[in-house]
Amino acid sequence: MKFDLNKLGLAAAGIGLLVAAPAFAQEAAAVADAVTTAAPAVATPVTTVVVAVPAEVVPVPNKGDTGFMMIATVLVLLMILPGLQLFYGGLTRTKNMLSTMTQIGAATCFAMLIWVIYGYTMAFGPDASDGLKPYISGFGKMFLAGITPDSTAATFTDGVVIPEYVFVAFQMTFAAITVSLVLGSVVERIKFSAVMVFTLVWLTIVYFPIAHMVWAAGGLFFEMGALDFAGGTVVHINAGVSALVAAIILGKRIGYQKDSMAPHSLTLTMVGAGLLWVGWFGFNAGSALEANGSAALAMINTFVATAAAALVWMLSERIAGHKPSALGLASGIIAGLVAVTPAAGNSGPFGAIVLGGVAAVVCYIFVAVVKPRLGYDDSLDAFGIHGVGGIVGAIGTGIVYAPGFGGPGGADFDMGKQLVTQFLAVGTTIVWAAIGTAIAIYAAKALTGLRVSPEVEREGLDLGEHGERAYNN
Repeated sequence: MKFDLNKLGLAAAGIGLLVAAPAFAQEAAAVADAVTTAAPAVATPVTTVVVAVPAEVVPVPNKGDTGFMMIATVLVLLMILPGLQLFYGGLTRTKNMLSTMTQIGAATCFAMLIWVIYGYTMAFGPDASDGLKPYISGFGKMFLAGITPDSTAATFTDGVVIPEYVFVAFQMTFAAITVSLVLGSVVERIKFSAVMVFTLVWLTIVYFPIAHMVWAAGGLFFEMGALDFAGGTVVHINAGVSALVAAIILGKRIGYQKDSMAPHSLTLTMVGAGLLWVGWFGFNAGSALEANGSAALAMINTFVATAAAALVWMLSERIAGHKPSALGLASGIIAGLVAVTPAAGNSGPFGAIVLGGVAAVVCYIFVAVVKPRLGYDDSLDAFGIHGVGGIVGAIGTGIVYAPGFGGPGGADFDMGKQLVTQFLAVGTTIVWAAIGTAIAIYAAKALTGLRVSPEVEREGLDLGEHGERAYNN
């Protein structure tokens, strides 16, 4: 059978026209409708403007920053338990080892509970009235009211946040270690019950207000521009001055400057110093509140300032005619850590080295020369190292912040103006801590009494206060 291709092509074309006809008709109708609909618009022009409103971007915590801050928080706890316990405990006599560790541990636990009940809201809560705002926050976050797993806390970078619970926990460890440092001046003679009363009163009237003044938006020294990266004023000057006042009010240990009161275990003290140095990276680098270059700067400064201070302290011993000692090494490590705390993110490495070396010399003079001459019994040199080292570090930060020392200060940095601010912050902290500590100590004296009996002091607080011995051999 034959097909005529010409006819077949015509037939296909015809079918195509038939199929396409409805489409042509629909297009024509659509055009007609469009013309009809548009006709009134020609007569009455209407202009419609659609403006796209961008959705507000809500900052979300970065998992890396969150993890970094959680680790930093645990490292600060390591500084206390067991770092500070071993450092202080090794410096005491055998009969007071457990009591020293127990006082630090119990004060730490108590501080944590006080912090979440009302300490956090006093330091970092909602704004108080205008008259109180420079000194404390409001009480709207008592018992951490309103804080949820989705709540966030700001960092120093716009748009970067961390979970507020992490910030609460991080700052909680700072409160705990600060009150524990104070106890270094009163060990071997203070009642355990007095320690607990002192912890409650001192945190309330001394630590929380100073933390707010220095670190909280609206705080007195925060608004003045005082530089304190990780706690030179808030932690070390505060604790050191308080330790001195507490030691003077409490009085000297029986036999002080007459009987031998040598450390019973420098081995434990060295272990404690090592744990403190490791934990201090959480203390200093964590104060950047995020894993960034500022945290890295704080980290390297914590290395080099501490190394310089440790060696300079032993050199100072040698110049004074003594052998370089393990105790000197440990003391220098702590002095360097204390001094670099306010400058950790506010100085270049060269400035940190200078600051550590200067602090070691000044602290050594206070511990080896000034304390024996004045005769006060600061048992474990809490003032001589933390108070004096904190003062050197806080004032020195106003110098090493300059770009000439590698600091982050700009070309227009006014060192003189900054030093005035630093001196004001230091001076106010000294006065506030001294007065508040006197109130806290006398409150403890009124409620529980301060000192153990002479019999218990001679026997040792391990047995007399806790019914235990550190060593049973």
